[in-house]
Amino acid sequence: MKIAVCVKEVPDTTAEKRIDPGTGRLVRDEGDRMLNEFDKYAVEEAVRLKEAGAADEVILISLGPEKAVESLRQALAMGADSLVLVSDPAAAGSDYLGTANALAKVLDDSGAELVLLGSEATDARSGVMAAALGEVSGRAWVTAANSLAVSGGSVTVDRQSDDGVDTVELPLPAVVSVTKAINEPRYPSLKGIMGAKKKPQEVKSLADAGIDASKVGEAGAGTKVLSVETPPARQAGQVVKDEGNGAQQILDFLIEKKIV
Repeated sequence: MKIAVCVKEVPDTTAEKRIDPGTGRLVRDEGDRMLNEFDKYAVEEAVRLKEAGAADEVILISLGPEKAVESLRQALAMGADSLVLVSDPAAAGSDYLGTANALAKVLDDSGAELVLLGSEATDARSGVMAAALGEVSGRAWVTAANSLAVSGGSVTVDRQSDDGVDTVELPLPAVVSVTKAINEPRYPSLKGIMGAKKKPQEVKSLADAGIDASKVGEAGAGTKVLSVETPPARQAGQVVKDEGNGAQQILDFLIEKKIV
C-alpha cells in the first residue's frame, strides 16, 4: 500500500505576517519558511505505518513555490520516500478548492490508497482541506483522527466529537486528517537529514502534472478577498479598585456594554 501525505511550506510561526493589500494574499517571500507544524503528525503516522509493515511507500505531495523543496525536505528526513511538488506561477492565488483540485490530480497519478493530512495549516487555520480533497477526488474522508489503524481494505479512526469519541471505518482509498493527539513526531537524525537530499524530489508545472489551469489559481478560485484592513490598536483596559463597591462597578460596566 502507498500512503500519500499532503504537506505545505508556511511562514515561520514566530514571524509577523503581512497581507499584500493589492492581491489580498499572505506575503510568503519574506522571512523564514518551514514545514507546517501540523503536517509533521501526518508524516510521522505514515512512517510508523510503513515501519509496521502496513505500507510500502510514503509519498509527499505539495503545491507551492519551487524553493519550498528546502522546507519540505524535513519530511523526507523523517522517513518519507519521495516528494512531488507542483510549482507554477499560474497556481498563485489558489484557494482551498483550487489547491484540492491540484492535489487530487497528483494523488490520482500516485496510486496512493491512503492520504493523510495535518489538521490545519498555521498560515490559514481553516481545517477544511481534508474535506475538500476528499470531495474533489471522490475518496471517503474523515477529519480530526486521534488514532488510526489499517486493516485489509479499510481504515479505522477514533476522532473526538462533542459527545465523546467516535469510531469511524472508511473503505480505501480514503483521506484522513490527524490531530496532534495521534503521536509525537520524531526529530530527524543526522543520517536522515543527509539521506533526504538524495531521495527523489520532483518539481512539476501544471502542464507536467496534467492539471487544468482553469481549476487553480485565481482562475479557479471560488472565493475572493474584497478588502484588507489593519486591526485597530487595542485600547487600555479599565482598572477596577475594590473599595467596597467593586462588584457593583463590574456589574455597571457589563450593563453598559449590554453583556448582562
